[in-house]
Amino acid sequence: MHDLWQAVREPVGDDARPAAVLVLFGVLDHLPSDHEAQARAVSRDLDVLLLARATTLRSHAGQIAFPGGRVDDGEAGPVAAALREAREETGLDPAGVEVLGTLGEIPLAYSRHVVTPVLGWWAAPTPVAPVDRAESSAVFRTPVADLLDPANRCTTVIRRDDREWRGPGFTVTAGGAERLVWGFTGLVLDAMFDRLGWTEPWDADRELELHP
Repeated sequence: MHDLWQAVREPVGDDARPAAVLVLFGVLDHLPSDHEAQARAVSRDLDVLLLARATTLRSHAGQIAFPGGRVDDGEAGPVAAALREAREETGLDPAGVEVLGTLGEIPLAYSRHVVTPVLGWWAAPTPVAPVDRAESSAVFRTPVADLLDPANRCTTVIRRDDREWRGPGFTVTAGGAERLVWGFTGLVLDAMFDRLGWTEPWDADRELELHP
């Protein structure tokens, strides 16, 4: 059995490319969570910006992700890259984002990238939508309380070639559809919620087998 978090942290080669994602929190005033119990830890209208990758992409097709991508040659660094990618993918105005800081680099062996999550606060939100449908099929703001709701938590399981990977999963309804947040995005959210003390007790034995 292989823990997914350990799998993505396997050492990468010297040719690994730097990348960054924007973990952007804000206040979602028109669609608060209905998970009343979580009001103890977070506001019911606290949200995080996510997108659904296009199903036609060669890698991570259809998965839910943070806005982000590679750091371009000559770019100032991961913060500049995360804001640029967020603008290119969702249409948001980076001027309305307050950068709070960066989390530690995460090496991803399977994609040969080293990813820096950039934490931001959406002080002045602007409308968002998919900019390029070939890249993203949906852009949406998800209440954090819905992600924390134990009823929406599960353990995702991938079995392939006598190997098994497990990781945290979150099921939410967003953009008019039920979405599964898992993989790298799920791992970052899970680790962040644990560190912040927001995680509610949930049943890790509730499994959802994936067939990528």
